[in-house]
Amino acid sequence: MDLHETAGAAADAIADRLATPDAVRGLKLKQGWWPQSLAHGAVGVALLHIERARTGHGPWQRAHDWLACAAAEPAIGGADSHLYYGAPALAFALHAAADRPGRYTRALHTLDQNVTKEVRKRLDRAHARMDRGVLPALTEFDAIRGLSGMGALLLKRGKHTELLQDVLEYVVRLTEPIKNNGEVLPGWWSHLAPSGKPSADFPDGHANNGTAHGITGPLALLSLTARAGVTVIGHGDAIRRILTWLARWQQDGPAGPWWPYWITREQLRSGTPGPGPSRPSWCYGTAGIARAQHLAALALGDTRLQRGVEEALLYAVTDPNQLGQTADVSLCHGFAGLAHITRTIAADAITPGLTVCVPRLLAPLIEPDPDELADSLLYDPAGGDVGLLEGAAGTALALHAHRNGGATVSGWDSCFLLN
Repeated sequence: MDLHETAGAAADAIADRLATPDAVRGLKLKQGWWPQSLAHGAVGVALLHIERARTGHGPWQRAHDWLACAAAEPAIGGADSHLYYGAPALAFALHAAADRPGRYTRALHTLDQNVTKEVRKRLDRAHARMDRGVLPALTEFDAIRGLSGMGALLLKRGKHTELLQDVLEYVVRLTEPIKNNGEVLPGWWSHLAPSGKPSADFPDGHANNGTAHGITGPLALLSLTARAGVTVIGHGDAIRRILTWLARWQQDGPAGPWWPYWITREQLRSGTPGPGPSRPSWCYGTAGIARAQHLAALALGDTRLQRGVEEALLYAVTDPNQLGQTADVSLCHGFAGLAHITRTIAADAITPGLTVCVPRLLAPLIEPDPDELADSLLYDPAGGDVGLLEGAAGTALALHAHRNGGATVSGWDSCFLLN
């Protein structure tokens, strides 16, 4: 078999293990059973079967069964909901499944009402917080739990442009510098640790550079909306402010450019970050940060920036030290994510060499026997994971995308703010 067929066989093996919710309920899952979770539960598995059904590689019944499992209880809304959990996650999956006009229209309308109500509440709280001069929690703005993720959903739905513009106006304001205890800080400086909680190790908080929980999530949203023609006053200025911050903290070493995961107040004062580079993942590392800047470069028509971040990714995915720190095959921080992001950037690249890296990045996924890979993801003695972020569904989606030449018919990777 060639590489595409091998990747497809591995994706098939995982999908077959995840054929029905009943086949999974009895497994030992390290994250537990979360039906409405896109990250770790039924919504993420539904997304796998939706993509496969839409490309003709699997039956729609599997997607319907998993969606029914996810929607068996009333959709979770309010403060506990976000792109990866509850009503927004269900809306994302149903939108991906709506392959023809009228499909899931009623359910999506109900979920839209839930989502838009919650977004408005969060925007009101965020602006009130900024009016008081208080520093933000990461969950206010990040891609996983915050308004950047909700903005990505609104962009995907394409039905709430005014509310999306309100989100963008908030993100623009978030990027404006603020004064705190006499020091000028970026507006996204959080008083909390990267864990999202107070910590003695981060007494003065930090500025998070990651895509999952930091400022490159908002950068990706600003860039994606600019490319889609949805902009607000100050939109370009906000993109450039974030890019200026990332340029300030870009480190250049023997393994090429890299960015620290975060900056503490002490590092801000000294101008020196912690050691690195670390693993080049989507969630925190060079791959995610590069893609967000790549989208910004495409939105601005900045070929110099585009070439620079493409070269940074090329260094990262060919550096044995960085790849040696990548310990799993997940989308979030493993080889599946590296392969998918590399292929995504390569599709728009002006720098040669990225496409040929993809087979090496896929090797940890396709070198094992397909059944062995599926078993390792689902039957780990420490607990398996069926979901999108760190589990079997996400790994299978990356493999399936490679089978299809990198295309994602359902747009599943937009929840990572990659497209």
